Amino acid sequence: MADTYLDVSIANQRLALIENGQTVKTYPVSTAKNGPGERQGSECTPRGWHRVRAKIGGGQPVFTVFKSRRPTGEIYNPELGRLYPERDWILTRILWLGGLEPGFNRYGNVDSTWRYIYIHGTPDEGMQSPPASHGCIRMFNADVLELFDHLEAGVRIYIHED
Repeated sequence: MADTYLDVSIANQRLALIENGQTVKTYPVSTAKNGPGERQGSECTPRGWHRVRAKIGGGQPVFTVFKSRRPTGEIYNPELGRLYPERDWILTRILWLGGLEPGFNRYGNVDSTWRYIYIHGTPDEGMQSPPASHGCIRMFNADVLELFDHLEAGVRIYIHED
């Protein structure tokens, strides 16, 4: 998988799986409500080259709820969503990103790892709205599960505005 990477277009709200220079599959995503940006506390989606520093949630049921990268024991359903409308749901799987560009998305107050930027599942009904995350890249649960199972930790991700 040395020639595999993910290409995330913020403008198009699309993630493309690229293998050997060819787009193998595309997925709809939802990026940050506040748009692109790298600064800590901005709640923006960071741009540039990243890598998957950790894959979290393998073997957990679909719709598993995570908090601080750990399963809570809950399985999301719309009723749970109605009970806790203020929660930022992180579901099914987590691909935790680490920036690769020192001073831009790595180290200091722009470090994507310590901003806890993930690619993760979200309530599927939430994917119908405009960009709404707090910086992460949200996906349909079936899509993040498929992607998680296909990728290895360390795969690169390019996030860009166009």
